[in-house]
Amino acid sequence: MRKEEIFSKARNREPLSCDEAYWLWEQAPLSELASVADEVRRSVVDDSEVVTWQIDRNVNITNVCISGCKFCNFHCKPHQVEKAYITTIEEYIPKIERMLELGGDQLLLQGGMHPKLGIEFYEELFRELKRLFPQVRLHALGAPEVAHIARISGLSYRQTLERLVVAGLDSLPGAGAEILNNEVRRAISPAKPSVQAWLEVMHEAHLMNLPTSATMMYGHIETSRQRIDHLLTIRDLQARCPEGNWGFIAFIPWIFRSTGTRLEAEGVVSHFSPLEYVRLIAVSRLILNNIRNIQTSWLTVGKSTAQITLHAGANDMGSIMIEENVVSSAGAHNEFDAEGIQKAIREAGFKPRLRDQLYRLR
Repeated sequence: MRKEEIFSKARNREPLSCDEAYWLWEQAPLSELASVADEVRRSVVDDSEVVTWQIDRNVNITNVCISGCKFCNFHCKPHQVEKAYITTIEEYIPKIERMLELGGDQLLLQGGMHPKLGIEFYEELFRELKRLFPQVRLHALGAPEVAHIARISGLSYRQTLERLVVAGLDSLPGAGAEILNNEVRRAISPAKPSVQAWLEVMHEAHLMNLPTSATMMYGHIETSRQRIDHLLTIRDLQARCPEGNWGFIAFIPWIFRSTGTRLEAEGVVSHFSPLEYVRLIAVSRLILNNIRNIQTSWLTVGKSTAQITLHAGANDMGSIMIEENVVSSAGAHNEFDAEGIQKAIREAGFKPRLRDQLYRLR
């Protein structure tokens, strides 16, 4: 396999074959890989000197979840009544008001697969939040939650999404992808909806022109080729998005953090390698030829590694993430405020620009 042929295809944003994608991960020299990924980034974004960032707030709708994810310390079972909660409207109000004071305009609503919260609960919640704060965008749920709501409500995925959009849903996060391989999924998330369910929900969202993002959580039990297969699956789903529709606006990979998780108890411990993360960002830029924005996960990899990835294909630093509970509960304790994230971008040699969820500059 000739290196220059593969890099040429990548520069031209042509879809790579499985073998070519595997070669990028397994054999491409990191310095050259990062350089080509940076070239592609510069050719794709409107201003190659700009790195975008965002202000939003993450609020957990509930901590009750039946998915049994072995990497999540945050959830509790329905019978754990002393720990279980559902966030009330009265609790949302000061959180949203504080976000607005800090310049944010988006609420990232995540929860769990609560066995008793059907479509009517989410419709009522979204409508009330929009009534109280019509200017706030709701970036909410995720494909597994949508699939779960559909199942317990006796609806199709399309019907569920349509009702959520009417109630106020603005965009769908890429949460719950982990690794898009059913064998891996059964091992780490035994009760979570299947890979096919994740893909079908996202495809319905794309057909509806509902903006979405895609994610990957790596560094647990998956193989390196399963990581690449994950990227290829996302690329191929994006290729099915009708022309002119939003589809996947961005891709965000982050590393599994094991502290206190069931996976750690089973002997699966996270081992973070900055160079491996840089490689992953660069490979993502080259494989995902039809996704414009690659976001680096400063929350899980830290400031210095995130800064390096801005020269290896990433063009976005994500959000300052006011209130994050799930990843931090497993050992990720990096923090940024608005001043800090902009300083980090400037230190890396770029101009910071605030954006919204649709990557429009503010």
